[in-house]
Amino acid sequence: MTSPSPVLNTVSRSSADCSDAGPGPGSAIIALQEIRKTYFKPDGSVMVEALRGVDISIEPGEYVAIMGASGSGKSTLLNVLGCLDRPTSGRYYLDGRDVARMNDDDISRYRGRKIGFIFQAFNLIPELTIVENIEVPLFYQGIAPAQRRETAIEMLSKVGLDERTDHRPSELSGGQQQRVAIARALAMRPAVLLGDEPTGNLDSKTGRDIQNLFQSLHEQGITILVVTHDPNVAQRCKRIIRLADGFVVEDRPVVN
Repeated sequence: MTSPSPVLNTVSRSSADCSDAGPGPGSAIIALQEIRKTYFKPDGSVMVEALRGVDISIEPGEYVAIMGASGSGKSTLLNVLGCLDRPTSGRYYLDGRDVARMNDDDISRYRGRKIGFIFQAFNLIPELTIVENIEVPLFYQGIAPAQRRETAIEMLSKVGLDERTDHRPSELSGGQQQRVAIARALAMRPAVLLGDEPTGNLDSKTGRDIQNLFQSLHEQGITILVVTHDPNVAQRCKRIIRLADGFVVEDRPVVN
């Protein structure tokens, strides 16, 4: 393994200038190479090393659970994978582009196109109908209104809610709201679906329904990463990556 190159928050080159820098990711949809994340105190001393040289490769169509106890680096890894935080050093290739070296504007646009987020708390806008909620990311990507509506209805159909388009989130059950959140995440046809405890706010039966939906999406070839503490959720995935103290300590297929 070559020594990691430092990645600075002040990088200003465009993504087009740095997409081919260094060793490429091969066929992987996600490739983390020697990713480190260090948090510093105001005086410059090290406060915590959250990630300590993480190497992970995810192929297109994989269904992966990321697990770890509190303080393991799981939340930091989620933020790095979601392009919400930059690593201190290392490279992160997302669908062939080194996002760790993009400037803020480029990474924001790229994140919007390549990653579909699914949160524990749904994060739906209560004043909007569910079809309007799904249109929101399409609006910010400059998609024309007619195409936004067509795509939103298509995604609602995919999650079994195409007859509820005019309902608002408060008129739906928790499981239905999470289905809307999944439809919204799918709207940009992202390279990766990234779920943060997506069944954490649901009862066990509804949680199983959402897991069944993830299984169906996986069978359609969608790449899914689920950050979870629930072994039952992880067991439904095809691969488990476990962190401890900022290191990957386990990376294995799930045998069902």
